[in-house]
Formats: sequence, structure tokens, C-alpha cells
Amino acid sequence: MTVVHWADITPEIIAPGRTRYLAHTDDLMVVVIDFEDGPHAEPDPPHDHPHQQITYVAEGQLLFFVDGEPHALGPGDLITVPGGVPHTIQLRSRRARLVDTFTPVRAEFLRSG
Repeated sequence: MTVVHWADITPEIIAPGRTRYLAHTDDLMVVVIDFEDGPHAEPDPPHDHPHQQITYVAEGQLLFFVDGEPHALGPGDLITVPGGVPHTIQLRSRRARLVDTFTPVRAEFLRSG
């Protein structure tokens, strides 16, 4: 069992204005990503991975593109992304918080050491 207390962590900086922190089991991962760098005129470059993904929008407004199709999302919305499907976001607000769930665990997100 793992408990992650916000007061005890330092989120990882993944890009200017973007941080993340996470928790995981052997088969499931939850990643909280904070964006402070919006809004954007264009979407981020698309990416894909073999992991299944569900994203919950905790804060902010964005377009979430799945296989090129845009979906307007805001607080409380959820979207699913099958493994291997290209996807990306375009921030429409200055700030956003996304909660991503992945299975299997994205090993490349785990800090070494």
C-alpha cells in the first residue's frame, strides 16, 4: 500500500509550466498533471502508447483530441483512450489539472533512484 500526501511530495517538472505526481500498484497507475502554461493556440504534438488511459478533468478547459477528433472537456468530464491510438490536448484555459489512469503501469514515468 502507498499513501501520497500532497504536503510531502515535490511534483516532477515535466516541461515549463507542467508538473506531475503519481501513485501506482503493480498493474495500475494514477498520474496528476498540473498545467500552468495555457491557453494554447494549437494542440500539443500527438503521441500514443500501448497503455489504456482514462483521463478525468479536475480543473480547466481543453480540447482533447483522440485519433484527430476534438472533444471539448471541462471540470468533471472523463475521456477514455485505447492503447495505441494517437491523442493530445490543447489547453483553452490558463490552468488545468488532469488525472490520468493507465494500465499497465507506464514504467517510463517512474523516477529512478
